[in-house]
Amino acid sequence: MKRTITAPQQAFQGDADTSMESAPVREPLRTEFAFTLPRGYVAADGTVHRHGVMRLATARDELVPLRDDRVRENAAYLTVVLLARVITSIGDVDDVHVGVIENLFAADLAFLQDMYRQINSEGHTRAAVRCPECAHNFEVDLSGSRLGES
Repeated sequence: MKRTITAPQQAFQGDADTSMESAPVREPLRTEFAFTLPRGYVAADGTVHRHGVMRLATARDELVPLRDDRVRENAAYLTVVLLARVITSIGDVDDVHVGVIENLFAADLAFLQDMYRQINSEGHTRAAVRCPECAHNFEVDLSGSRLGES
């Protein structure tokens, strides 16, 4: 038995201009997200790099590290391997590998873990918050831009 799916005919009837106005406007899919590290990555030459880019993770990004011997020996190492796969740059460092992630300060590692969770579960780095004093609702960007921002 062959199954086919057909679109409702009323969606195609009527004036074309009217149907275009009612169509929802969709944002293009963002796959890369800029960030600013709270402390910064200190390169071998002493240069501090704070700005970087993280891309969305693929299923492969989450599966490949599970075969890594370092992850098998220590499950906590999964974060290091996974972040090394999805961070495309930190400052002038375009070859972000496990050694770079290992040398981040703990505050930067925690920041990147939170950012990874946020963009891969929500698709963005914004979070809805409420002021505890006035109860005003607003959004904050979790990627931050200065020390102490998140």
